[in-house]
Amino acid sequence: MSEFETYTAPPPAPQEESSREERQWALFGHLSALTGLFTGGVGNIVGPLVIWLVKKDSMPFASDQAKEALNFNITLLIVGVILFLITLVTFGIGVIVTAPLGLLVFIAWLVLTIIAAVKANDGIAYRYPFALRLVK
Repeated sequence: MSEFETYTAPPPAPQEESSREERQWALFGHLSALTGLFTGGVGNIVGPLVIWLVKKDSMPFASDQAKEALNFNITLLIVGVILFLITLVTFGIGVIVTAPLGLLVFIAWLVLTIIAAVKANDGIAYRYPFALRLVK
């Protein structure tokens, strides 16, 4: 046997793994933003904020993911306000541009929130592709 046949890859570096309960709370941190669909948009911010405040000292992974969801939803709130202001300033004519953009933002929000929830449930820290890091 040559030395290439007996060589095995080194084991992966040990990673600090989050518990099932912590991954579940991280999942809730992302999915809690979906309550905004039923609360007129208030739940988008309040859901992740509550989970982050409750779990920030006891579950670092869940806290990180809830804070990520909070930052993402604050970013999208700002985008929504800007689109609304453009519509107002143009006396409604801007709705030709802002309505399709708003729909795209909504679809992106829904898809990215679901992807983030699935990743968090798998124990993978998810970072949204565009989010202002306002809450540190």
